[in-house]
Amino acid sequence: MMKNKPLRIGIDIGGTFTDFVVYDPSTQQIRTFKLLSTPRDPAEAVLRGLELIRTKSNPSSVISDQSQVTDGCSLMTVIHGSTVATNALLERKGACTALVTTRGFRDVLQIGRQNRPALYDLFADPPPPLMPEELRFEVDERVGHTGEVLRSLDPAQVDGLVEELKMQNARSVAVCLLFSFLHPEHEQIIAGKLRAAGFLVSVSSEIIPEYREYERTSTTAVNAYISPVLDKYLSHLEEALTALPHSCIAEWGRVGEGVKVERERGVRLRVMQSNGGIISPGEARRQAVRCILSGPAGGVVGCEYVGKAALTPQPPLPKAGERELKVITFDMGGTSTDVSLIDGTPQITTEATVSGCPIHVPMLDIHTIGAGGGSIAYVDAGGALRVGPESAGADPGPACYGKGPSTGPGQALPTVTDANLVLGRLSAEHFLGGQMPLDEERAHAALAKLGKELGLDATHAALGVVQVANAHMERALRVISVARGHDPRRFTLLSFGGAGGLHAADLARGLGTPRVLVPPLASTLSAFGMLAADVIKDYTQTVMLPGDTPIAELAGRLAPFAERGRREVKKEGITADRIRVERFLDMRYQGQSYELIVPFSEQVMATFHEIHQKTYGYARPEAPVEIVNLRLRAVGETTPPPLAPQPLSGPASTAALLDKRDVFYTDGRLVTPFYRAESLRPGNRLSGPAVVVRADTTILLGPADQAEVDVYSNLIIQVG
Repeated sequence: MMKNKPLRIGIDIGGTFTDFVVYDPSTQQIRTFKLLSTPRDPAEAVLRGLELIRTKSNPSSVISDQSQVTDGCSLMTVIHGSTVATNALLERKGACTALVTTRGFRDVLQIGRQNRPALYDLFADPPPPLMPEELRFEVDERVGHTGEVLRSLDPAQVDGLVEELKMQNARSVAVCLLFSFLHPEHEQIIAGKLRAAGFLVSVSSEIIPEYREYERTSTTAVNAYISPVLDKYLSHLEEALTALPHSCIAEWGRVGEGVKVERERGVRLRVMQSNGGIISPGEARRQAVRCILSGPAGGVVGCEYVGKAALTPQPPLPKAGERELKVITFDMGGTSTDVSLIDGTPQITTEATVSGCPIHVPMLDIHTIGAGGGSIAYVDAGGALRVGPESAGADPGPACYGKGPSTGPGQALPTVTDANLVLGRLSAEHFLGGQMPLDEERAHAALAKLGKELGLDATHAALGVVQVANAHMERALRVISVARGHDPRRFTLLSFGGAGGLHAADLARGLGTPRVLVPPLASTLSAFGMLAADVIKDYTQTVMLPGDTPIAELAGRLAPFAERGRREVKKEGITADRIRVERFLDMRYQGQSYELIVPFSEQVMATFHEIHQKTYGYARPEAPVEIVNLRLRAVGETTPPPLAPQPLSGPASTAALLDKRDVFYTDGRLVTPFYRAESLRPGNRLSGPAVVVRADTTILLGPADQAEVDVYSNLIIQVG
């Protein structure tokens, strides 16, 4: 019998680094490390990291001797967030995909909503639809808005459609018929025949049974477009995991489909969703659209978990709810910056748009921009300094990585990381715990070349690069807060990501946010958040009911979803006592075009008016209300790695002092102490200016900032 539990490993693939967080439940130890990403084959870095963990050969990820390694077999639960689906959509590198729809609606993706993002640009071109004209097909059928069949589907017509799809070399098919959320039978007939013919099929009534044909078609089309790509990636990863050396059987294999494979290889794989929950690889293959923002979603979950421990009162302090968690999340990596907002709970949206494609499945409300440590700085045709969105990525990476030639046409381009190094804010010899020393000469040469174009020296060019990058990121933070009615002065900025700590205090100063929290696992918090994520299943159905529909009737309509949710979450290995069900209604005043998601209860009408007042600044209790959609979320609670508070020591921090160096700030050069974060203890206090160096990230305190280490080893910065 296996006495110890398997290792739990969170993996987040970024544009520059792939992050690993390893939790050993037997010893309650957490270890982290990073590897350079492998964009040509993202699984390569994942497998290399897992092999390092299995053999315990990576010094920065040493696993306790008591970890779950028996007879040469490493038992692992791997929770994986991947950018594979996202990149396939952004780069338009998905499968050859066809659309099948009701006659007369083949061009719905091209027509869209006729919105004009660039209102005054007469030459702006809309993004091309995922399916070109020759891959959009129609069938003779029609369902009315009440669900009544106006024209039945002829199955023989579908047989002819199979031949046309084969002639066009289509691999995947999106099936989206008019009003199929009321009468899905026609879609099911088409899907059955196409699947029998060997096509991968995405059906709108299975993925998003809601009204609004454009958004439903777009979401289904995206799923069909990227699912084969994610399926190929996960299959490759699972095959490689199966090939890992092993000689034992895991007793914790999931009941149901896939249990044999999991037991044989001793590795259990789960995939992060955009809604903050995890699902099985099989579910991810079928509904890849739910994994578009899987990596950033892990970061938001990690922020909620860390923030609740550090920022909300614990008994016998005020009761929970009297002081809700208010956090703006700021994740700056090597390629992009992701920001979100937690006001009590993470904000959920069903109206996201990625690469010009509306996606209407529930996901965490995350705003992403192309600004990161690897963002390339350049001078545009008008002589202005620009930073990003293009990134140097992992290869060649910033100039200071030393991968590109030092001179000539292929010389590495200056990036934000190079600028921070030139300004003295990064310690070249301590980068990644000293395992990857940075090349200061190359960084200085790259910034000097950029400065020459601007008429500046290398130092002032570097200051300009940082300020432009900060301006982009501050704008993103305002989009997620001020633009949505939230006052950033009432929030804490929770900074994470490998590059976030160097910019967080300055960004908080610009926003008026009084406090910054940087957790000890800041650089790998997205991967850590995956270990804290629950199993989550979302269900929805358009109903179009009047607001005075009896509560009992609504509860009866939600009951089948609850039963299905419990059943499907239980299949993921969650026991019944750890499953909870959350019910919601999408509601609006009659005549409105958009709905609000309202928790279902006996007081749902009063709650709707309150939420409408808070969201839009007014409410109309006398106006008739519509219930547009039923929503249900089934949550299977997992056991996250515990955050154990440590006893406070004194305010002194002299033992952590590394040295003092010149660092350049906006107001000039200042002698600045550098501290080793791992030597700081709870209760230690720092006064700015200061630089705190961790093995995998660096934190900058401005001259007027004050910081203290809390009982969870978070660095809390009071912004001056």
